[in-house]
Amino acid sequence: MNQLETDDQPGFVERLVRRHRRSESAVVADNVGQEWPVALVFNGISHAVMMCTPRDLEAFAVGFSLTEGIVERGSDIHDIEVYFRDDGVVLPHAEVHLQVVQQAFASLKDKRRALAGRTGCGVCGIESIELLDLQPERVPDTGFLARLAPDAIERAARELPAHQQLTKLTGGLHAAAWCDETGAVRHAFEDVGRHNALDKLIGQLILRREDTTQGFVFLSSRASYELVRKSARVGVPMIATISAPTSLAIAIAKQAGLRLVSFARENSFVEYDVD
Repeated sequence: MNQLETDDQPGFVERLVRRHRRSESAVVADNVGQEWPVALVFNGISHAVMMCTPRDLEAFAVGFSLTEGIVERGSDIHDIEVYFRDDGVVLPHAEVHLQVVQQAFASLKDKRRALAGRTGCGVCGIESIELLDLQPERVPDTGFLARLAPDAIERAARELPAHQQLTKLTGGLHAAAWCDETGAVRHAFEDVGRHNALDKLIGQLILRREDTTQGFVFLSSRASYELVRKSARVGVPMIATISAPTSLAIAIAKQAGLRLVSFARENSFVEYDVD
């Protein structure tokens, strides 16, 4: 098997398309978002294969490990190696090998399950309803929401498009951004999967040792339950999304004490489960 350069892929590929407009058509070059299988391997054992945009995979692996409860803290991960592979037979794919502390690895083996991730799915491959983790940690009150500027959500909605370069090229990726109390976008990641984009964002915050309780997440997607569940696990106090929430997302946010707002625009948003 050939190992490609261990640098990020561009995130998109160029394809010829026939574009139809009214009664005319023309063959032109177009950009399409990359979607690759990415295997997450813990202490030599493959745990999950997720369909991802093959960029920022170290951050993705760290974020996934934390938000899926495989490790409790970033320091539980001792080493990470990313490999891009292409043998001309199997689809181009990537492997991320992580070395985690023995306690985390033993726990992972106890609850190991086959998890075949797909673009829009957060619990693919789960064996039974009983395995759903619907009891979120309570988000600590650090005073961040009290310091949040009145126009912070509107500012985040205004700034996010400037951080969506792959979306501008392809029209097909989600973005997850980290915003401060003024709404300024500090970090942003893109991926074909909204949950992958969030894992990349959270992983970057952990790698940079930033405080995940001192900011909010802004997502270019709907608010589904797994996005809220992942954010609550690392203490994020608020999620804002461009599209609608699901009923379970609202319920999980309430249990966690996490503020959830959706339909976020430059001049409006909707807040859920207010008293």
